[in-house]
Amino acid sequence: MNVLIIGSGAREHAMCQCAVESEGVQRVFVAPGNGGTAMMGGPVCNVPLKVTALDDLLRFAEENAIDLTVVGSEAPLELGIVDLFRRAGKKIVGPAQEAASLESSKVFAKEFMRRHGIPTAGYHVFHDALSANAYIGLPETLFPQVIKASGLCAGKGVFIALDREQAMMANNALFEERIFGDAANEVVIEDFLQGEEASVFALTDGTRYRLFLPAQDHKRIGDGDTGKNTGGMGAYAPAPLVTSEVMQKVEERIIQPTLKGMRDDGYPYTGFLYVGLMIDRGEPFVVEYNARMGDPETQVVLPLLKSDFIAALQASVDGTLGEVPFEMYQKSAATVVIASAGYPDHYETGKAVALADELSAMKDCQVFHAGTAYEGGRLVTAGGRVFSVTALGDTLRESIDRAYSAVEKISFEGAYYRTDIGAKAL
Repeated sequence: MNVLIIGSGAREHAMCQCAVESEGVQRVFVAPGNGGTAMMGGPVCNVPLKVTALDDLLRFAEENAIDLTVVGSEAPLELGIVDLFRRAGKKIVGPAQEAASLESSKVFAKEFMRRHGIPTAGYHVFHDALSANAYIGLPETLFPQVIKASGLCAGKGVFIALDREQAMMANNALFEERIFGDAANEVVIEDFLQGEEASVFALTDGTRYRLFLPAQDHKRIGDGDTGKNTGGMGAYAPAPLVTSEVMQKVEERIIQPTLKGMRDDGYPYTGFLYVGLMIDRGEPFVVEYNARMGDPETQVVLPLLKSDFIAALQASVDGTLGEVPFEMYQKSAATVVIASAGYPDHYETGKAVALADELSAMKDCQVFHAGTAYEGGRLVTAGGRVFSVTALGDTLRESIDRAYSAVEKISFEGAYYRTDIGAKAL
């Protein structure tokens, strides 16, 4: 089997690692990939195609006898890559364009949840700063309020406004300064949910589904969950916050109604479904949906998957997901993101990276590349998040300690990482 993985981050590197370990996989192509996938060699090959170049990706899949395509990043899903490949008779993992609106339009997602009785925060939708600020100014509007651009913003289009001044600044940034462009043509203002966040991932064929272990992401740039939102600075799994009782509620109140609702609405949902949760005293509420695996959560949930990843993906496309095993290791995993100085704002690239020789010999450790490039025989930084360093352990404490031990063996100018990944679970 030949597999094509679309994306360039640590998530796709982790998927690539699972693919090469899968029985029956001969070649793995990654478009465009990164320095880490370039260095894998053997059956792995980077393809210099943009994730949004849908026609070129389809042409490559047809010319190279690709048996299964896996979409890692969100942009091609919003553009309709699944629809395009299906019309051409090519197997691809992911939701169709309309179903992917669960992620690409927060307005669509909120209205869907309200229609199907799925627990989420109360909200209002606005199309201009004047009306948004008028709502903010009402005496009955309580703070904090959560202000979100409706479209895709790479995980950065969310503001938590503690008071009216902050809320109006956020509205101005979205509507007037256009910091996220057309993604903020619609803005959702939500009530603030109390509790603690967690991430649950499902793989579905539209009817049946299988669950990965629950994870917890760390979105803020600084220790103690301080500073700006990022794409994610680290994660761990399984998250003890998601007890078996909580998971049962998530399945019965969220995942099952979501899949049924999408079928009933005429948008059958297939592929990966990410549910971002807020859990308050054992009660789960949906913060957001993603139409693909999360990053950096993928880097902890995939290493804990005992079963054949590609076989499960194949079954999700063929509608036979209930017929394949889907087992997890009874271990913990933690990942620490190493970022470029200045991320998530301005940062420099092209910094030479040094990886200590002993990294490759470290037990139960994997270094997934994100913003790297392999140029002229040297590895350099090429993005804001540069590495996702993952370790497994019999306990969460053990996995965290191993991950940080590995982090210390990676260096480049301006390297930055949080020092408290997983601390809240301990």
